[in-house]
Amino acid sequence: MTETATPEIHSGLEHRTELRAAWDALRQQQPNLRIRDAAHQLNVSEAELLATNCGGTVQRLQANWGQLLLKFESLGQVMALTRNNHAVHEKVGTYHSASVNGPMGLVVDRDIDLRVFFSHWEYGFAVTEEGKGGVRRSLQFFNKHGEAVHKVYLREDSNAAAYDELVSQHRSEDQSGLIEVTEQPITSDRPDAEIDFAGLYTEWRAMEDTHQFFGLLRKYNVGRLQALRNAEADLARPVALNAVHRALTIAAEEQLGIMVFVNSTGVVQIHSGPVERIVVTGPWVNVLDPGFNLHLRQEAIASAWIVRKPTTDGVVTSLEVFDEAGESIALMFGERKPGKPELEGWREIVARLEAEA
Repeated sequence: MTETATPEIHSGLEHRTELRAAWDALRQQQPNLRIRDAAHQLNVSEAELLATNCGGTVQRLQANWGQLLLKFESLGQVMALTRNNHAVHEKVGTYHSASVNGPMGLVVDRDIDLRVFFSHWEYGFAVTEEGKGGVRRSLQFFNKHGEAVHKVYLREDSNAAAYDELVSQHRSEDQSGLIEVTEQPITSDRPDAEIDFAGLYTEWRAMEDTHQFFGLLRKYNVGRLQALRNAEADLARPVALNAVHRALTIAAEEQLGIMVFVNSTGVVQIHSGPVERIVVTGPWVNVLDPGFNLHLRQEAIASAWIVRKPTTDGVVTSLEVFDEAGESIALMFGERKPGKPELEGWREIVARLEAEA
């Protein structure tokens, strides 16, 4: 007697087949269309679209994501990619010095520097795809909404055998390609009148470490941009919307080391060091250096702020940009390590940005 699929599974498989056909048709029309943009056009998540190739060019993974992260070092030199809606951060390096502490992970290598939040890692896939330079292999991870949180791309000199072993060990038995994603909830800040700004700013001025800032936002239940918008000028000041482009250009001209942070829901990825080649392409401001690429959609920046946080090493200054929804796009600092004061050259760049504003 032949078993038949339940109506739910049958419906899911039909949807997967139809979605894959729609994607194939879209690629015929737009051969260079990226999967993220294709998903947007088809009104689905990137993970749902990727999963339509499960069992073929895509292998679904099943693992303790923290333990899997610790194995990335075996891949050798790779490209780590973290993005949000308006910025893409790419770093070439090795996952040296990775550590996991419960739901959090760290990679603190000079080249690949990450803060990882595994509670936002829901799905993982090994992907083989044809690119302009030949076959590209990667590990890709998504949150429960189907949004990418982190991707790891092999390079020519990566350890392909280690990749094959890792995929073999963690390949899920379920290659149906059926995944369930939930809609991204719409959140909003509390009304300003309900926030204890006096308490927030008193504690802000008493900070000893920049990492305390997130805890303060959570303690006072206030949005990051909301906190900046209501702050006095010694703590936060608005600057021109082109401030990131200006800061990158000046840092490149002066060969000044900077730090660039871009976050997804599940990863913060950091570049530390100089930048050299700054290129504007359409709406995008790009850093196109051998080991670091940044792509930032300039037209998406709705506000830009200079933010000052006291620490035991002196005041630390950041440039922070947000989109129209108040979501963080990217942060920039002068390059520094704990125990070291902020670079004077970075403070001079900040002063120029404030003067231009």
